[in-house]
Amino acid sequence: MERAAGGVSYQRFPRVRIRELKDDYAKFELRDTDASMANALRRVMIAEVPTVAIDLVEIEVNSSVLNDEFIAHRLGLIPLTSAAAMAMRFSRDCDACDGDGSCEYCSVEFHLAARATDSDQTLEVTSNDLRSTDPKVCPVDQARAYQHALGGTEPFDTAAAADQRQHPLPCCPIMDIIAKKLGILIVKLRRGQELRLRAIARKGIGKDHAKWSPAATVTFMYEPEIRINEELMETLTLEEKRNLVESSPTKVFNIDPNTQQVVVEDAEAYTYDDEVIKKADAMGKPGLIEINAKEDSFIFTVETTGAITAYELIMNAITVLRQKLDAVRLQDDDADLGELGAHLVGG
Repeated sequence: MERAAGGVSYQRFPRVRIRELKDDYAKFELRDTDASMANALRRVMIAEVPTVAIDLVEIEVNSSVLNDEFIAHRLGLIPLTSAAAMAMRFSRDCDACDGDGSCEYCSVEFHLAARATDSDQTLEVTSNDLRSTDPKVCPVDQARAYQHALGGTEPFDTAAAADQRQHPLPCCPIMDIIAKKLGILIVKLRRGQELRLRAIARKGIGKDHAKWSPAATVTFMYEPEIRINEELMETLTLEEKRNLVESSPTKVFNIDPNTQQVVVEDAEAYTYDDEVIKKADAMGKPGLIEINAKEDSFIFTVETTGAITAYELIMNAITVLRQKLDAVRLQDDDADLGELGAHLVGG
């Protein structure tokens, strides 16, 4: 915490207000901080929140039209449920194994076996054909199918799902639902073609490879502050007001049908294009509308891949960011920071 000469603290206490929250989407406000902290949070959400993804593939049989490397790459990009990723170990740091998939602390094993036997139909091998040894880690669309079958909106019941996997009866309603879901396509097989493989999923972060990034989109914008000079606005005719409103490429302004006054309809739709300001200047009314960005207020939009929920992504990102800040704040000796210390001194 920094202090001014007079002992006044410069410490700020950011505030967050959630506007909209769904499983894979969130919109929230971050206030009382600056752009450096907002951008740090965005970058951590994209590149440093851990998830689980397939990292090693052992092909036993592959007679499809795609080569082994192509299939391995497609498997790696399938999002896996990663709610337990924060508690898992990185395989490089695991002292219980060498990251070969035999360790419950750092890896999860998958199996896939598919063979086309129908001469008239193409067999589509999808993420639904992957079988996990850990019910907490499975393809996202597979987990959603189980969740839907086991009660709809309730959280994914891993115990019930594990029981269904161990006893996959032909009449099982959950298996029927999954069979009807398309899943993520891996490869198509014709009659006589076969794909059989073993895969190991490991914990990782998006900075190492994009397949580990839990974020589909993370953006933020400065909250706009729009002021209308009502005295100047009174000098405009109704037609001029309509032209002014229509000059904005996004629907930021509108005309109140009762008062015939120009009002701000959706300030957040403003894209900082300055078109309405240029229009006011062209009309000979400079200063008619003033638009400024609040430098301590940001609006975030977050979309996830489904590996974790939007809420988990935000909270895990804050946890990771706090860990990074604590590492810098609590260590007095740069040599004790390891790789971070070497980076700070230009090593």
